Amino acid sequence: MDWLIYGANGYTGQMLATEAVRRGLRPVLAGRSVAALEPLAKKLKLPVRAFALDNAAAIHAGLNGIGLVMHCAGPFSATSAPMLEACLDLKAHYLDITGEIDVFAHCHAQHLRAVKSGIVVLPGSGFDVVPTDCLAAQLKRQLPDAESLVLGFEAGGGPSPGTAKTGVEGLGKGGRARIDGEVKRVPLAWKTRTFDKDGEARFAMTIPWGDVYTAYVSTGIPNIEVYMGVPPATAQNLRRIRWLGPLLGISPVQAWLKSKVAKRVRGPSAEQRASSQTWVWGEARNAAGKQIQGRLCTPNGYELTVTASLGIVQRLLTGPRPAGGYYTPSLLMGADYVLSLPGVTHD
Repeated sequence: MDWLIYGANGYTGQMLATEAVRRGLRPVLAGRSVAALEPLAKKLKLPVRAFALDNAAAIHAGLNGIGLVMHCAGPFSATSAPMLEACLDLKAHYLDITGEIDVFAHCHAQHLRAVKSGIVVLPGSGFDVVPTDCLAAQLKRQLPDAESLVLGFEAGGGPSPGTAKTGVEGLGKGGRARIDGEVKRVPLAWKTRTFDKDGEARFAMTIPWGDVYTAYVSTGIPNIEVYMGVPPATAQNLRRIRWLGPLLGISPVQAWLKSKVAKRVRGPSAEQRASSQTWVWGEARNAAGKQIQGRLCTPNGYELTVTASLGIVQRLLTGPRPAGGYYTPSLLMGADYVLSLPGVTHD
């Protein structure tokens, strides 16, 4: 099966392409610009296809003969839907590295179309949301009658440009939580708490992480909150600007904030990735008050995105063909998939 990385010239796309070649894989490198793709293509000796995502005919032509798309070009709020439409039409598996709740919801809404097309639709094949999704599924396995789920993480190394721009989009949308089975809007930094990290209390605040959507699909647990470890001042600042929510969401303000990101954010260096880790916490509770906990320690989130995504790619390229439909990582690969990835430990 021929496969393609779209957004291969981006921060994560370049990492994925490089590791894919190291594993003996030969993806097609794709994006909007031949000039942007050519340096990496020459270095890795891979073919290139250039096409934008604002023209359905161009996408169809660009995906001609492709059986799997690894979509890495955000913001996925703008790019996921047109790429997914083409994959559904052409019967090509669709993977991406989003963490955006609305994108997960849109992809999930195409489940029956994916079943009919016989393709796997799996958004969130990287750090968003493989470790948290797998941990949620592990906790559900241990406590089948769980009614509430709390997930948290603390990531080191800093964000990529794409992640930072997604964060900017989130400022205008506010927070999200799963309450009684429904995704609800809540204020920015809605709740705060601490998690234990080797005997040290780590401050965290609620964020609109993808598991608010996906963990419910994976586990059926109706109440879900996701926290990120931050300095306490970050939560205080977000609470101060809650009233600016509508203003932060308008196009000119978004464009200005994203331009600042483009100028200042480059993503963690290889050295920063190698020297940083991510901690993931999970807690599940049932109606009787019984609570269980789990914790993972993983490599830097971008390193894990590469290994997790390529593991799923290789499963679809060489394993038994799964039934078509929408999948979360744990539903396709199993709850323990994250434990098979390099550098992941648990307790």
